[in-house]
Amino acid sequence: MCAAIELDRVLVKLLISVTVSLGIYLFFTYFQLRKRKKNCTDSLEEPVFTTESRSETRTDKKMLHGSQHYEAQTLGVGKAIAVLTSGGDAQGMNAAVRAVVRVGIYTGAKVYFVHEGYQGMVDGGDNIREATWESVSMMLQLGGTVIGSARCQDFRAREGRLKAACNLIKKGITNLCVIGGDGSLTGADTFRAEWSGLLADLLKAGKITSDEAKKSSYLNIVGLVGSIDNDFCGTDMTIGTDSALHRIMEIVDAITTTAQSHQRTFVLEVMGRHCGYLALVTALACGADWVFIPESPPEENWEEHLCRRLSETRGRGSRLNIIIVAEGAIDASGKAITSEDVKSLVVKRLGYDTRVTILGHVQRGGTPSAFDRILGSRMGVEAVMALLEGTPDTPACVVSLSGNQAIRLPLMECVQVTKEVTQAMNEKRFGEALKLRGRSFENNWSVYRTLAHIRPPSTKSGYNLAVLNVGAPAAGMNAAVRSTVRIGIIQGHRMFAVHDGFEGLAKAQIEEIGWGGVGGWTGQGGSRLGTKRVLPKKYLEEISNNISNFNIHGLIIIGGYEAFTGSLELMEGRSKYEELCIPFVVIPATVSNNVPGSDFSIGADTALNTITTTCDRIKQSAAGTKRRVFIIETMGGYCGYLATMAGLASGADAAYIYEEPFSIHDLQTNVEHLTEKMKTTVKRGLILRYRTLEQFI
Repeated sequence: MCAAIELDRVLVKLLISVTVSLGIYLFFTYFQLRKRKKNCTDSLEEPVFTTESRSETRTDKKMLHGSQHYEAQTLGVGKAIAVLTSGGDAQGMNAAVRAVVRVGIYTGAKVYFVHEGYQGMVDGGDNIREATWESVSMMLQLGGTVIGSARCQDFRAREGRLKAACNLIKKGITNLCVIGGDGSLTGADTFRAEWSGLLADLLKAGKITSDEAKKSSYLNIVGLVGSIDNDFCGTDMTIGTDSALHRIMEIVDAITTTAQSHQRTFVLEVMGRHCGYLALVTALACGADWVFIPESPPEENWEEHLCRRLSETRGRGSRLNIIIVAEGAIDASGKAITSEDVKSLVVKRLGYDTRVTILGHVQRGGTPSAFDRILGSRMGVEAVMALLEGTPDTPACVVSLSGNQAIRLPLMECVQVTKEVTQAMNEKRFGEALKLRGRSFENNWSVYRTLAHIRPPSTKSGYNLAVLNVGAPAAGMNAAVRSTVRIGIIQGHRMFAVHDGFEGLAKAQIEEIGWGGVGGWTGQGGSRLGTKRVLPKKYLEEISNNISNFNIHGLIIIGGYEAFTGSLELMEGRSKYEELCIPFVVIPATVSNNVPGSDFSIGADTALNTITTTCDRIKQSAAGTKRRVFIIETMGGYCGYLATMAGLASGADAAYIYEEPFSIHDLQTNVEHLTEKMKTTVKRGLILRYRTLEQFI
């Protein structure tokens, strides 16, 4: 599997560091409450998983789907939806446009493209064109926005909005989906608030008829946030942010190799306007020595602290330093901190060979990541449902991501909080600005400071922790080990690395590992510790002896379903071996994403991006050879996560997964669909299916 340059590396630092910190805290809370007992008789309670009969589930699903299918297909009859993109472009916008068009058509509504954003809505004419199912084919893998975006001064004036309203009314459009930043969404809300007045003016001027005014008596607005800056409050992630992080990490990985060769310091400036999200998460993902963000300016004498930090890193044997600067970075007095300022400081005080790289608009370009395609698609579906379910009294809403769910929030409330962040920074209330960014931003900042700025204590805690990898390798495992080791050291614990999983734990392949021992691991794929699928049941005696010999007080197990199963076997062994009466923490790391209790596993995103990229290339090759169907097998064992999500991200015609049994009738239906598809201008097909473990043996 390719190196962890995807969301896994971004996710790992927050997920792993927070999880490990909590786990370590629980370790020693556990020991404070209960010391080891000679006769440990902990009983194992098997987790209970209730499952219905597969045939009954299938029948129930068909009945439910049948009624929902009919309701959805008639929900948009007699209605019209317009979709536009405004402001700065962002990867994933096309996925959202595609979803709005196809779901709108599926519900029976007419869907219109508004080309060139608000300017196209003001100008009208050919800028507002009806969309078809085929017109959005092959859009998923394209960056930017196919329907165009433009800054529009005309729409800021009432006269411009009057023209835009007239153009929409003539097309019978009363539902508008706007994809853009906070400025674009604020403009949409203003447009909606003025709608009644605009109708009256147009009717009075004779530009519309009374019948047209009656049919267009109200306007529904739904916003989708498309911005690489991730600066909109109310959503965990905006469309385009993940792809921008991909571009940044690709460049950071490339820079790292040349920096190591020449022992250089690199200062990288990333975009983000007045939001430090890109800079902060990049610093987490690449293990940067320092990051400057506008929400939390450095303290006084930060110059000395920075130079000391860089010197300490070199003193531990590192051949490079990485400093990340957000384009809106400032000091405590509000003075801008530029990448050139940082370079001059490092050269003057330390004499290091230092280079500056300003990434610029390369962050906006390129193919959208799988995450952004899925995010845009899910938000587009929710936007159509919100529009068609809206009433004259329904306030304008924005579709946001909360956890793993697409939700609807009041648009202007989110816009107001976003403006409050900027106001707080202008008034130097940086602590409040940090909180207003949201819990996720705060957690990212806390984890970064813990890993980068807190020195290990001189006194030791007296506890020993061991970390091991179990199961198949997954991209991001090494980043997880790095965070585990360094947070353990920061808290004063001795950290031990176990090679080759449970088998290595049984054979005493255990060694103490220090801060520098995990340096540079963040961007490396696979497992540096080595990992095997071997379960511990037949090695319980040897494992218990080595836990005693090395005086291990807790295990951190990073792996997939084998790690989960193995931890249960260790718990079963507690009744016989008291050495196993120690806490275990399992951190899910598997491309299959099949560990119970976790929505997302380390490695799954990298695998998903690899599959999606492969599908893109196959679709591109199919464009030159008509009437061809490609069938792609994905990994995942008995979990259909990869096949399902890759199908969504690549625009596949079908995905066959273990969780949803299919019959010959289903296959026949899909073949008939492909036959009809070949009669259109899109003469290619793409089908994904899961591949079970037995097929590899």
